Amino acid sequence: MRVLQLALRRLAASVPTLFLIVVGLFLLLQLAPGDTVDALVAQMGGGDPAMIAEMRRFYGLDAGVATQLANYLWRLVRFDLGFSAIYGKPVAAVILERLPTTLLLMGSALALAFAAGTALGVIAARRVNGWPDTLISTLGLIFYATPSFWFGLMGVVVFAVWLAWLPAGGLREIGAGYAGLALVLDMARHLILPTLTLALGFLAVYLRIMRASMLEVLNQDFVRTARAKGVSEGKVVVRHVMRNALLPMVTLIGLQAGTLLGGSVVVESVFALPGLGRLAYESVVQRDLNMLLGIAFVSAILVIVVNFTVDVLYARLDPRIAADS
Repeated sequence: MRVLQLALRRLAASVPTLFLIVVGLFLLLQLAPGDTVDALVAQMGGGDPAMIAEMRRFYGLDAGVATQLANYLWRLVRFDLGFSAIYGKPVAAVILERLPTTLLLMGSALALAFAAGTALGVIAARRVNGWPDTLISTLGLIFYATPSFWFGLMGVVVFAVWLAWLPAGGLREIGAGYAGLALVLDMARHLILPTLTLALGFLAVYLRIMRASMLEVLNQDFVRTARAKGVSEGKVVVRHVMRNALLPMVTLIGLQAGTLLGGSVVVESVFALPGLGRLAYESVVQRDLNMLLGIAFVSAILVIVVNFTVDVLYARLDPRIAADS
């Protein structure tokens, strides 16, 4: 019941947060030079003033900033993200086409970073100051200090060009006509390099946090008590140490959700994946403000949902959080 109350409070608090994000992004985009009509006229090679004025009236760009903002917020209340002049479709339809790719990439990268970071952090803490700890810590530092796009480019050169083991880009083999399990395996093969590229930097952070958290918990009194009672070392580590050491890792997932979404922009561009990140880049270049606002709105909802889930999970792992709140 307390966890449910905590969840409802977090959900209510996310509404004004979402409102402030949308209003802030709308006003910031108004400061950028040019608009959608300018981009369309540039693509057409020019146009007469009467046609340009009619296009601005059609897209609602002839009104003042306050009126445009009020109209946009009213459309959002009705779950209408507007119309994309560049793609010739409703913004929601274009985003729904691209969203699964981004969710797939984010989910696979987060799962890999969390699982591998946790496992390597535990091994490093159990062999602290030994050669496994030194090797893992050095690899973590290399992963953290190297830009993700460099990993992506090197992955393409080595595994796609030299060895020809993996595809260089895209989400599936075009024209292959795969279906069912063959399609799933083909998509998984295409996602190996992008997932590794996006996950390595986050893996290094999880590794360092898990190692430090394990070392701190291993010296707690309740761990010594468990050992004194004759509990096996494996059970001490899994049941007593890891459960407490995982709390900061869970918190980190919520904090890194936005960073992970931002990192997907680079990875999707390097590997030509049809996701939200690449769509955002194309929208910036083409001054598609409706699409940009729609992507920002959906991204904010994604980050809020991840943080909401993390809050609930944290309260389940540590009942003191729910009790205090």
